[in-house]
Amino acid sequence: MKKITNKVLWTFAIGQLGWSMLSGIVSNWLVFFYMPEEKELIENGRSTFITQEAIFLGLTVIGVITAIGRLFDAVTDPWIASKSDRSRHRDGRRIPFMRAIAVPFAAVTVLVFVSPVSGESWINNGFLLVTLLLFYLFMTIYCTPYNALLPELGRDPKDRINVSTYISVTFFVGNAISYLVPNIAGIFRGAMGYENSFRLTVGILAAVAAVCMLVPVFGIKEKDYVDTTPSETPAFASLTKTFKNKEFRKFVASDIFYWVALTMFQTGLSFYITTLIGLGEDKTFMLFAIMTVMSLIFYVPVNILAKKLGKKKLVIAAFVFFSFVFLFTAFAGKLGLPKMVNGIMISVLASVPMAVLGILPQAIVADVAQADGIKTGESREGMFFAARTFAMKLGQALAMVLFTSIKGIGEDGFGLRITAAAAAVLCLIGGLILGLYKEKDVTGVINESLTSGDK
Repeated sequence: MKKITNKVLWTFAIGQLGWSMLSGIVSNWLVFFYMPEEKELIENGRSTFITQEAIFLGLTVIGVITAIGRLFDAVTDPWIASKSDRSRHRDGRRIPFMRAIAVPFAAVTVLVFVSPVSGESWINNGFLLVTLLLFYLFMTIYCTPYNALLPELGRDPKDRINVSTYISVTFFVGNAISYLVPNIAGIFRGAMGYENSFRLTVGILAAVAAVCMLVPVFGIKEKDYVDTTPSETPAFASLTKTFKNKEFRKFVASDIFYWVALTMFQTGLSFYITTLIGLGEDKTFMLFAIMTVMSLIFYVPVNILAKKLGKKKLVIAAFVFFSFVFLFTAFAGKLGLPKMVNGIMISVLASVPMAVLGILPQAIVADVAQADGIKTGESREGMFFAARTFAMKLGQALAMVLFTSIKGIGEDGFGLRITAAAAAVLCLIGGLILGLYKEKDVTGVINESLTSGDK
């Protein structure tokens, strides 16, 4: 195998820049686009395209559609992971999947924001459901093989922290770019109207994302750097084996609570800024940019401290800190602070746990996957990351149902405050569960293998 250089790792990381832009567009703007506040409808002359009223027990159409999408996404993860782990393609087990789906993935992201009928219609409801299911399927086909390359390119725990740092940088940058949608759309709004300018902007960013996703596809020859020996275990047998790993189960249980909390916060961020704080939607990018820059500043100390203290301690501390940030957000606009100061404080405070949680959880999964491979003699990295995203997306599905149902409670943003407070509690629970994870047992297996290999 060729030596893995920083150039290779950055080439790999640019792929994450692309898919995180697409993921960020849907995560950050889907509910904002299809379920606007009354204030937005009046001030910006916006239209609604899907059913706005609750349809059953407080559940909304957008909440049900996004939950179905995430559940479908969760189910397809193990299937795609198994296809990737067992692939015998001449170009490797991961790159061929990424190459085939990059452009369709970008294209369907644009279609998610297209409605065939003017005004609210069940035709639009159905079209959104279909396009969102395709969006999540295509994202799985790209991201599951992509994530499986992480432990394969990072060959020991310290290297994996470096790889995780690089892809976390590009993830944050991609997500930050996705927050530019209203700013760019404002350039075209006078000529095209609110909705069409929004769709054009999504199309422009999706084209850029497609190019980024193709960079690792054509810039890395997988077989030069990675052992591409296929796994022989069928999909759901492999998933069952993965969840038999007790340390992985502890991590995943913690991760579910974290993703419910984080998804509620991310979905609500544009609402917190506009409704609770009272700033314009164009300020969303600026505040997220502040959070991104501050997070990047903290990346270096996180990278160093993780190698000295271990990943577990830092992740638990980040969970606790994030709980405080969520609770602070629940009282946004009520503490007597100037609007912009309130927004900047949330951005700066959130940057600390985002730096930790942007790097270390993926490195923990990679550690567990490698240790399991050493014990069992079977390389199933794709399935470990798919199992993690399987549980993560269950959490995200639950978060979308909770957020869209709770959002409408009371008046003057009261429901939004409840979502932020609920996120604080859930994140704290996730930190308590992670305390049960035995990090030293996992890294001990890896270090022992490395030591015996040197001998």
